[in-house]
Amino acid sequence: MPIQSIGHAVLKVSNMERAEAFYCGVLGFPVATRWDGLGRDMTFFSLGNHHDLAIVAMGDDAPRADPDGCGLAHVAFKVGETDAELIEMKAQVEGRGWKIDRAIDHGVTHSLYLHDPDGNQLELYVDISPAWKANPRELVDTYEKLELGV
Repeated sequence: MPIQSIGHAVLKVSNMERAEAFYCGVLGFPVATRWDGLGRDMTFFSLGNHHDLAIVAMGDDAPRADPDGCGLAHVAFKVGETDAELIEMKAQVEGRGWKIDRAIDHGVTHSLYLHDPDGNQLELYVDISPAWKANPRELVDTYEKLELGV
């Protein structure tokens, strides 16, 4: 039986209050619920599923992941279908004091990359073309600097 879809991701964070302020206040994720289970505080965010993203507090003194080691590279979140929506998201993020690291044209998506308060890399993207469905080998690996005209 094949996997049908990705259900959710859980990111480890050092400080729950700071992480919630980022995911809710900067990115606009709605909170589904909060939980103190197994001795760790967790917050679950929903974008339509019971939860699509969760964060779990590891403590302010938790070590950071090694950027050169194995593990999660980034999590991507679709923010719309047009560059106008991506520009709007860029303005929202920057307007709330957060830095966009880079903007990339992937051929089938246009993407913004940034880091959360704990250094987890995030991608905010819009789908711009369904062409990859006909030729994924050639079109999914495009990587060029994106100029958003702002």
